[in-house]
Amino acid sequence: MSTFPLHPKLRTVGATECSWCKAVPGGTGIAVLALLTSKPPHIHFLQTSLQKLQTSHPILRSRLQHNPNANTFSFLTSPTPFINIASHTLGSLPHSTDPLQQILELELNRNTWHDPTRSTSHDVFFATVYAIPDVAKWVVAMRLHVAACDRTTAVSLLRELLVLMEESGTGAESKEEPGLPIEDLVPRAKAKKGVLARGLDVLGYSVNSLRLTNLKFVDPKGTRFSQVVRLQLNQNDTKGLLAGCKWNGIKLCGALVAAGLIAAHCSKRSSRKYGVVTLTDCRSSLESPLSDNFGFYHSAILNSHEIKGGETLWELAKRAYGAFANSKKSNKQFSDMGDLNFLMCKAIENPSLTPSSSLRTSIMSVFEDTVVENGSKKQREVGVDDYMGCASVHGVGPSIAIFDTIRDGCLDCVCVYPAPLHSREQMHELFGKMKTILIEGAKTYKE
Repeated sequence: MSTFPLHPKLRTVGATECSWCKAVPGGTGIAVLALLTSKPPHIHFLQTSLQKLQTSHPILRSRLQHNPNANTFSFLTSPTPFINIASHTLGSLPHSTDPLQQILELELNRNTWHDPTRSTSHDVFFATVYAIPDVAKWVVAMRLHVAACDRTTAVSLLRELLVLMEESGTGAESKEEPGLPIEDLVPRAKAKKGVLARGLDVLGYSVNSLRLTNLKFVDPKGTRFSQVVRLQLNQNDTKGLLAGCKWNGIKLCGALVAAGLIAAHCSKRSSRKYGVVTLTDCRSSLESPLSDNFGFYHSAILNSHEIKGGETLWELAKRAYGAFANSKKSNKQFSDMGDLNFLMCKAIENPSLTPSSSLRTSIMSVFEDTVVENGSKKQREVGVDDYMGCASVHGVGPSIAIFDTIRDGCLDCVCVYPAPLHSREQMHELFGKMKTILIEGAKTYKE
């Protein structure tokens, strides 16, 4: 653990942040950003860059403090940066192993926060450099607690770090404390819901979740950990897929949901209902609107979709995206925020309420907006050959979590799942089907 400077500032976590504080010890909500490089990182320079990020973003120089008596959490924020980089050397790798993916999975399962009772406070931000002599590669891994880091934060962190790695002399403006939790910034009119309506919605979510179909569980009893499959399309197929989304008036998340549901349902003969969680960044809709604030400012919308079999990609994509868009138009990302946080915590406390005690709350989760990156050339100039980023899901959560990016015109999805609840073979088969469905759907819209 890093040496923590004196005179820290304290802020109690919000309800959503508290939900993540309860989820992460079980294995869901460990965010990892892993960068592959063929040049040995300059540790001092890298540490200075990370400390500048901590200076600019107070939540990165915070610790989560747990009060066991009241069972509450707070951000304890240092006035100065303090991160130290750990270093490890990996031994021989199997010939087929991707070192970047192997270290990403290793970090997803390094749970510093697994037992809050062992210490009253834990850092939220860690960095490790892995040397891989076999292939003359290095991986820089940054691991964060999701209460302090949603996907927008992770993307901003990567972009700012690459700039700092280019400009060694650049200073950083110090900010005093983390921003307010999302609940304190939600417009009141959009979050308004009566007690009766809230009770009925919680009951509805609870009952309906028991009727939703899950992927087949391979091993529901084994100790769980997160694994990753990477789904990638070439530039031509991606262009056709995006053109299809534009033509049909939907976002890419609708096509990903549709392909996933068709792939999951293809072997079933009867009509089934599946739950899908869509995560949306709320920063622009808050009071006052946020832009680049680090922290967790996403909210979830849960929709269920009935699949009968025989649906086409674009037919189902329009239906799935339409259900999400209508929910968002009704402000469910705000009005149902407390309900979904409550149910997530109840599932954590009572796993037996979920099928086979699997803690599965939906078949898949996606993000409303896709990350678009066109900076591969710039990344290579500072020594970054490739990178992957995602968060763990082996505690409470979906069977599949998709973290999608368009990189230099190519779709690149990091897909995370809980093992051995699901097997790598099962996931390779599922995502192979998804890829085929997406490519076939894109053909109609290729030039």
